[in-house]
Amino acid sequence: MLVAPLHPQENERQQALDDLEVLDTPADPYMESLVRLTRDLFKVEQVLISLVDRDRQWFKARVGLQACSTSRDASFCAHAILDPQKTLVVPDARQDERFADNPLVLGAPNIRFYAGHPLVAASGLPVGTLCLLSSSARRLAAEEESRLRDLAQLVEGYLRLKGLSEHTRQLREAVTREQRKALLDPLTQIWNRAALAHFYPGEQAIASSAQEVIGILYIDLDHFKAVNDSHGHGVGDQVLVEAARRIASSLRPSDLLLRLGGEEFAVVARVTAVDQLRTIAERVRAGIAGKTFETAAGPLQVRASLGAASGAPQTAAETLLAQADAALYQAKHGGRDRVCLHPPVASAG
Repeated sequence: MLVAPLHPQENERQQALDDLEVLDTPADPYMESLVRLTRDLFKVEQVLISLVDRDRQWFKARVGLQACSTSRDASFCAHAILDPQKTLVVPDARQDERFADNPLVLGAPNIRFYAGHPLVAASGLPVGTLCLLSSSARRLAAEEESRLRDLAQLVEGYLRLKGLSEHTRQLREAVTREQRKALLDPLTQIWNRAALAHFYPGEQAIASSAQEVIGILYIDLDHFKAVNDSHGHGVGDQVLVEAARRIASSLRPSDLLLRLGGEEFAVVARVTAVDQLRTIAERVRAGIAGKTFETAAGPLQVRASLGAASGAPQTAAETLLAQADAALYQAKHGGRDRVCLHPPVASAG
């Protein structure tokens, strides 16, 4: 295996990546949608938005692969970023001296075909790739290579806009990059329960300044234990990952999504009226129940129950969580696959 040399401007390249403030941030539903569409378009098994960090490649979005990162030494993308103007295509990794004995070729995911187009920051330096992977050798036609470049350009634009967003500024102020690593749930790539203590005070401050109500949704997947018991924890994990994706897709950009543990999730949402909180909750419920979950055990129908609570901005997070949990209990005992609200305050004032 030939380890890719560092980029000629590695320090500046790494700084460009760091400045995006995208490493170790939650999965993004827009990027997740793009990799799924790309997989379907190219008929490959895996598609990644891979960011080449100091000693690893970290996946901002992925489909067909459980891992959220791999070693930079074994990375195909570390080779691809050496020429930011060109798509790196490897028709059969077993026949390429750079990759023939790569552990990702010799073992899972058994890469044979790779095609990666560099993602370039505003500085002009490459930070990662949009890449296609398959366990079968194949070639990339000229028109396919052109489509991959176009899709990579969409990813570049989105990453640059995210780097300039107000949400990114708030994230930068709230937690350091090292803290973010400890606050991400490794399976679903959304915030974990510990992240609530870091972000909730900021949500309170914004709600107070905007005269908003602050609300919490408590979400529990119905009969999830039966999924694990009948199909195994691997399929259960697939359900959790897809549930997190569907919840995120149902939320507004300003909403905060967390995995509390097991099959339980929470959303912190600032609203101007309590009816908005119910609307968000119903959208989440419908998003989960809307169509079957595709898993290794075949399609599964998944439902969720939700409890919601709201209060003035100064209300403690644990108070609202407890109230939302009580409302969730009502939803469970009322027949499941429904939303129940704890009696809310009338306004934020």
